[in-house]
Amino acid sequence: MRITRRNFIGQTSALLTASAFAAPAILRAQDVNSKLNVASIGVGGMGNFSVQGVKGENYLAMCDVDGARAKGNFEAFPNAKKFTDFRKLLDEFGSKLDAVTISTPDHIHAAAAVAAMNRGINVYCEKPLGHDVGEVRKMIEIANAKKLKTQMGTQIHANDNYRRVVELVQAGAVGKITDVHVWCGAAQGGRPIPPGDFPIPETLDWDLWQGPTKVRPYNPCYLPGSWRAYWAFGTATLGDFGCHYMDLPFWALGLRHPKTIEADGPPVDPECCSNNLSVKYTYPKTDKHEALTLTWYDGSRRPTLLKEHGMKEWGSGVIFVGSEGFLLANYDAHHLYPEAKFADYKRPEKSIPSSPGHHAEWLNAIKNNGTTSCNFDYSGTLTEAVLLGVVSYRSGKKLNWDAVKFTTGVPEADAILHAERRKGWELV
Repeated sequence: MRITRRNFIGQTSALLTASAFAAPAILRAQDVNSKLNVASIGVGGMGNFSVQGVKGENYLAMCDVDGARAKGNFEAFPNAKKFTDFRKLLDEFGSKLDAVTISTPDHIHAAAAVAAMNRGINVYCEKPLGHDVGEVRKMIEIANAKKLKTQMGTQIHANDNYRRVVELVQAGAVGKITDVHVWCGAAQGGRPIPPGDFPIPETLDWDLWQGPTKVRPYNPCYLPGSWRAYWAFGTATLGDFGCHYMDLPFWALGLRHPKTIEADGPPVDPECCSNNLSVKYTYPKTDKHEALTLTWYDGSRRPTLLKEHGMKEWGSGVIFVGSEGFLLANYDAHHLYPEAKFADYKRPEKSIPSSPGHHAEWLNAIKNNGTTSCNFDYSGTLTEAVLLGVVSYRSGKKLNWDAVKFTTGVPEADAILHAERRKGWELV
């Protein structure tokens, strides 16, 4: 299966909505059609997906640090005021906005989201929610405290295939789940930084693009999307795709905080992300699931169960290991194994309705004081687990996670929970 985060572009259409901020059902948008006042931070690349998702609303402002990448959407919405610095956008329009979409590189997510949520603005943010675990926890706390309608951009969550898998797991199709294997064949790391002095493109504000990270010389290896291969801005394949594929077991099993995390991979490079990682997470028994192990693999690593049990050897996917068999799934399909045993299996009735679209679900929740399936409490906990795998790998330590005290018990690992931030970019 070709791996792409754009599988669902064009499938989501915006619906008429309204918004809540500090208290539900208090609208800032006042036009006669009850459209939301919206803004978008990051409108090139994946930002275009969010623009398309909310384009039926009342666009007040758009922001992007790269004028060339943003040109198409800047021109398509002539009445929206254009900004390079999202902080200036929020200073000018924050009191008028109902909702904002954030589709920047990962290291900007928290800075933009926290600034917006502190103003009572509902937020849609691409995955992963933050660049480090501390950022994510901050985003969860603010969203919950202000009772905002939030959604993380795990668009595959809106796919009917994921819904059918969740129903099968929760119906006990393969029995009690004891292990889950999640893998992704993408390889976002392994890209050394080329030496040399490079001119900054005239259309790019390089200082703003770096945001809270330490200042470094411009290098074309970072842009437009290859920043994911460097720790300063991204979190390797695990951070890039973990929120998509681990979303399925989190949803189906009601997972929350892991008990232990232990990563394995090639030697750690201080600047460049690595490929071919594996991470073992353990989860204690709860009223929703048995004690279980979830193992992540990326790059060329795969679970041996695929060959051992004659399963389809997809490049990316999820295996639920149950007491009665196996359930194999990816974005678009799923299979029960052994095939002969499940040939006459009667599937459970559909109980999870189809999504109106990932953005539309969020917009509807704002208008109707409803809920979203990937709100920051759910998706933030998922992101925390994903990024704890990064912490374990980079620290070289097995972690015993105390989610309440927010500590791994390992000083060198705890130091990675919060990345150093440049002056003026503190999260408050």
